[in-house]
Amino acid sequence: MKVGLFTHPSCRLHEIDPDHPEQPARMAAVTDALVRAGIDEWLLHRQAPAAERDQLVRAHAGAYVDTLFSHAPASGRISIDADTSMNPHTLDAALCAAGAGTAAVDAVIAGELDAAFCCVRPPGHHAERRMAMGFCFFDNVAVAALQALEANNLDRVAICDFDVHQGNGTEDIFDGDPRVLFCSTFQHPLFPGAFRENVPGQRVNCPLEAGTAGDVFRRTVSEYWLPELEAFAPELVLVSAGFDAHLQDPIGGLKLVDSDFHWVTERLVDVANRYASGRIVSILEGGYDLDALGRSAVAHVRALMGHPETH
Repeated sequence: MKVGLFTHPSCRLHEIDPDHPEQPARMAAVTDALVRAGIDEWLLHRQAPAAERDQLVRAHAGAYVDTLFSHAPASGRISIDADTSMNPHTLDAALCAAGAGTAAVDAVIAGELDAAFCCVRPPGHHAERRMAMGFCFFDNVAVAALQALEANNLDRVAICDFDVHQGNGTEDIFDGDPRVLFCSTFQHPLFPGAFRENVPGQRVNCPLEAGTAGDVFRRTVSEYWLPELEAFAPELVLVSAGFDAHLQDPIGGLKLVDSDFHWVTERLVDVANRYASGRIVSILEGGYDLDALGRSAVAHVRALMGHPETH
């Protein structure tokens, strides 16, 4: 399989605060783990382009996009909310994080790649149409989905999010849009706190209690996500790949392990193979224990490549 790895050096320069868990070291944690696992040499490396304004305003209000551009600091940091701030490199990093998804979607739909993983930051799934929050500025997976729908003329895109936090931004952007099926597992209660009711064919929210382990997670995905995905028959599968549901993660309280991320990715690859000509693009979201993040990303990418789980 031709699997692409999209990233950009600017993603390592954005920093909210030296002690913040969403830190530049997350990039090296993933890329170094891929090298150690012997996977990196089999990936097709692509440098992510910066997303263009017309791609961003499909997902976000134009005034909001313009505000981020106008507020980007030349030095120091400015706060957007209590846990989201910009340094001089943040705007470039956020543009490349969103651009990675659009470029990966274009490459997969064109048949240049079978699948892709976007190792980028800042993450995106909390960014709403008109608001940055939760470490996120642009909703990377939403921008990618709209690239598929509006630039590549697909009719149905599935977004599957297994981050420990609910993807409120993605939910906000696609609320009422029948072209997108949004499937999400997440710990509840936990930031961002509220979520919208399920809508057949559009939204499958699956809250999980703190302490939930892999057996319940797998059963939830099998019972709730997979039937909806089969009925929807997506032409492209997008993944918000957050690894902060790992039991070692300091932010969440779920107890998934590396093999759970391999398992869920295998299920999504199977959906892509059956309905979407194998087209699947994954974009990094959370994951804040560096060791667990690296191992989980390796398990995820192995499954994207069609490799069996290692023990």
